[in-house]
Amino acid sequence: MSGGGASIDAAFAGSVGGFALDVAFTAPMRGITALFGASGCGKTTILRCIAGLQRLPGRLTVGADIWQDHETGMFRRPHERAVGYVFQEASLFPHLSVANNLRYGSRRAARDGAANALGFDDVVALLGIGHLLDRAPAALSGGERQRVAVGRALLSQPRLLLMDEPLSALDRTTRDEILAYFEVLHDELSIPILYVSHDIAEVTRLADRMVVLSAGRKLAEGPVAGILERLDLQPATGRFEAGVVLTARVAAQDRTYDLTRLDHHGQPITIPFVDVDIGDEVRLRVRARDVALTTRRPEAISIRNVLAGTIVEIRAEPGTAFAETLIDIGGGRLRARVTREALADLALEVGRPVFALVKSISFDRRARADRPR
Repeated sequence: MSGGGASIDAAFAGSVGGFALDVAFTAPMRGITALFGASGCGKTTILRCIAGLQRLPGRLTVGADIWQDHETGMFRRPHERAVGYVFQEASLFPHLSVANNLRYGSRRAARDGAANALGFDDVVALLGIGHLLDRAPAALSGGERQRVAVGRALLSQPRLLLMDEPLSALDRTTRDEILAYFEVLHDELSIPILYVSHDIAEVTRLADRMVVLSAGRKLAEGPVAGILERLDLQPATGRFEAGVVLTARVAAQDRTYDLTRLDHHGQPITIPFVDVDIGDEVRLRVRARDVALTTRRPEAISIRNVLAGTIVEIRAEPGTAFAETLIDIGGGRLRARVTREALADLALEVGRPVFALVKSISFDRRARADRPR
């Protein structure tokens, strides 16, 4: 049975115990779509429904194939779904070596899996685990175990990869190490990844699209850049890490000062040196708490990035001293978190030209021209 479309279309509505879920969303058949929200919002339940491990009323199509249709009674059992599932814990077989854990994934390969699936050697090279093949899982670090778990899932030749907070049990240093490998997966895999996380920094770095969830309901879905610009979603996306992503082009590499100089629609941006080629498009993350505003272009200041823009939205935070502002800088938008006193003192209002002083910019990754928007 099949239906049209080149996307994953999921809709589930029902109860698990005392928890009610009513969510529908669409994800493209390439790239990373994040299911984002606080613990207990329904992220893992959705993944289990997609894998067939939990059955709730609904409908699920993957590309042209129908995996579930509550109205007709159609329901593919878990072993009939070409899904790779990576859990919070690696769950490797302790009595098997790394190589044999990977080969177990190959033996479970689905006949209707990814058309251009990776082979054993490809996966080993992609995840940098060649030196681990003879080891037992007990001899691996947490990050190494998760890389092996991802490799085993990929060798099952899945149509899609499900990742349920795979970094939540790791320390920050190990997370950063593993994120680099996940970025490679993003660029190299032609299958979709549904990635569950409650860490907005993680989602911002990895995902192309995101579905924001709260208490079993969808609050919003769309490209990460657009979702992060929505001030009304701040209670769900959080204040401390709130920010935006920008795409800029590499204009020059300054080895004298170890800086990479970028062009963002005619406005210069400078970041610490990143090994990318001139002309490359890169993706940047800017947090609202790292942006200050002024009504006049400053002089003799250590902050290197001063971007001209116009305020397009202001949202005060009830019960606090702060307000969130959204600034259009031409080709992109910045968020700035300022005090309500500063709003009044500087007469900041929608339509007012300002200069955004950006104190810190994080390099996320190279942008891709064919990335889903």
